[in-house]
Amino acid sequence: MGQKNIQVENLYEEGEQWVQNLGEKTVHAKRMKGKFRSLKWIAIAAWTPFFIGPYLTWNGQQAILFDVEKRQYHLFEVTIFPQDLWMLTMVLLFLAILLAAMTTVLGRVFCGYFCFQTIWTDIFTKVEEFFEGVPAKRRKLEKEPWGFNKIKLKVSKHLVWMAIALFSGVTWMLYFGVSWADYFNGAASSTTLIITISIASGAYIFAGHMREQSCLWVCPYARIQGAMVDKQTLMPTYDYYRGEKRGKLKKGEFVDGFGDCIDCNQCVAVCPTGVDIRQGQEYGCITCGLCIDACDSVMTKVGKPNGLIRYASLDELEYKKPFVVLYKRPRVIVYSTILLTALSILVYGLFNIAPMDLKVLHDRQPLFVQLSDGSIRNKYELKIMNKTDQPMLVDVGFQSTINNLKSQKELNSVAIPSGNVKSIYVYLTAFESNVADNNDVIFTVISDGATLKYKSSFFTPKSMR
Repeated sequence: MGQKNIQVENLYEEGEQWVQNLGEKTVHAKRMKGKFRSLKWIAIAAWTPFFIGPYLTWNGQQAILFDVEKRQYHLFEVTIFPQDLWMLTMVLLFLAILLAAMTTVLGRVFCGYFCFQTIWTDIFTKVEEFFEGVPAKRRKLEKEPWGFNKIKLKVSKHLVWMAIALFSGVTWMLYFGVSWADYFNGAASSTTLIITISIASGAYIFAGHMREQSCLWVCPYARIQGAMVDKQTLMPTYDYYRGEKRGKLKKGEFVDGFGDCIDCNQCVAVCPTGVDIRQGQEYGCITCGLCIDACDSVMTKVGKPNGLIRYASLDELEYKKPFVVLYKRPRVIVYSTILLTALSILVYGLFNIAPMDLKVLHDRQPLFVQLSDGSIRNKYELKIMNKTDQPMLVDVGFQSTINNLKSQKELNSVAIPSGNVKSIYVYLTAFESNVADNNDVIFTVISDGATLKYKSSFFTPKSMR
């Protein structure tokens, strides 16, 4: 592994061997065709909805809109208000456990295929390859003195990088009700501009300049993923027993005593984080599988079986144990149970979001008032929230076993603006002699076939004894 142009060197210092790039040089990963490279392009395509989401419309309005000012969050047909943000807890729980489950089964496969840092870095390096050429040409260009050609290529690359980064920042803000016109006519607020520039700068710096160093030193997941894998986790693994002792081909022929690895370093050349998979598992490995593509292509050319580097578990490689099916692994069972529970609660919540919310507050100062005719009056405050994007009319009623319980006035067709909470005061009166042991009062609010109920109590001097 002595090739400096791979940007990963064996550095022996006091008996310690460094096997990955630590930021001293830029990793220019080689791109090779293969099934895992194709999977990465598919994963990049999976981010396409992020860029088209703000432009979709539904029922005459933006389909996906996080209206912070009005505290309304629109997701196609569903409108979510802060009272329903418990569902966000289920979403975060689902995603956290999904990440843990994916790591248990396939290591850092999320990092390798779906993480926005990985995706944006792949896009940025593709732009770099378009302007500056393959890795060898890029390394050569870095060593050249500054001249017109180098300045032209570098400036062109960075301008495209900045455009992608800025487009990413603006696209993010479009989800919050900002429009392109706001940026061009000066209507964008200072907060909007600061957030946009911060996101764009982050994309430009992390994906364009830091690249794999973001994964190694900034992302905490690289450090904790070791606690989430086990001996049955499938990860890109070099078959040491088959590959060693490494040796170069001599005149196209293998030398007796050498393993299948011909020490071509192609697995290192394609690694986006500069890891040498042959040195064992490193926290810098994002399990993208590109080293498998590279090794398989070489094995095919030299007439050896594929799989010298493959997805394998420690149990399989070290102890020759067969693969354990997922439903027999306790950790996977626990994660799956939590996933299904969170998903079920989330789906139930989405399909059962009430168009309104009702809370009833009983006046406590005083709990009741005795009128001149001897009857008892209780005061209630009904807080009704319209959780739709249209004004609504509601009818307020009540039910009780108390005889001759009366309301001061009828409350029908009460208008409630969209997204607002309206307080309605209800005064109920009854004679104490008509109030039995059960003093429950059930308020009902009806609007367009939707009905909400809330149970309260009717207090009298007798109920306080």
